[in-house]
Amino acid sequence: MLKDLVYLGIGSALLAKEKVEEELQKLVDKGKVSKDEVKKIVEAAKQKGEEEEKRVMRELKKIIKEAIRESGIATKKDIEELKKLLEK
Repeated sequence: MLKDLVYLGIGSALLAKEKVEEELQKLVDKGKVSKDEVKKIVEAAKQKGEEEEKRVMRELKKIIKEAIRESGIATKKDIEELKKLLEK
């Protein structure tokens, strides 16, 4: 399910990117914006997208960690602590 959501998000982002590029090219063709302006717009959108991706990944990790904690599944840290206790 999570994998499907990730793919859905990526697919949506790609469709949006293609549509934006298409519309920007129309504006360039009409002479309403320059290619340099388009580059700046695209770069700003890319930067914003990267920042948003990082934010979403942080939130996703937090949610996953909480789900693992609530489910009682042993974490890598838990297993390492048990190994240390057994070695004593």
